[in-house]
Amino acid sequence: MRLLRSTDLALRVLMRLAVAGDATPTTRQVAEDMDVPYTHAAKVVAELQHLRLVDARRGRGGGLALTEKGRTASVGAVVRTFEGDGDVVDCEGTSGTAPCPLNSGCRLRGALRRAQEAFYAALDPVTVAEIVTAPTGPLLLDISRGPQGG
Repeated sequence: MRLLRSTDLALRVLMRLAVAGDATPTTRQVAEDMDVPYTHAAKVVAELQHLRLVDARRGRGGGLALTEKGRTASVGAVVRTFEGDGDVVDCEGTSGTAPCPLNSGCRLRGALRRAQEAFYAALDPVTVAEIVTAPTGPLLLDISRGPQGG
């Protein structure tokens, strides 16, 4: 299973903010740290804010901060939210393709659904705080300091 770019970025933003300490980086700074377009990061941050995982403050002294809910959030729940409820494959033809001719008697769809649920179940007990323990956390801090170390 391959995650959507927005799911990947959401997890990386949460991880980056989890190691920020008292610092409140801006969306632009986080986008630069993660080497992604600002517009993409802004959309993801807006969704994370809507989910109350991130607090975003505008203006002087503003920036992004991980909420307590964000720190304790289940990685599986975050992935489910960003990936949506769709099946791994489009058997119904809803994305502009013809429906699969095997749709009425295919066993693959159920097997893929069970695999998808097993994937999420493996991520459910993992929290954002857990995925930034060493060695990940120190690496994230190095990335945010940039090549000059500050």
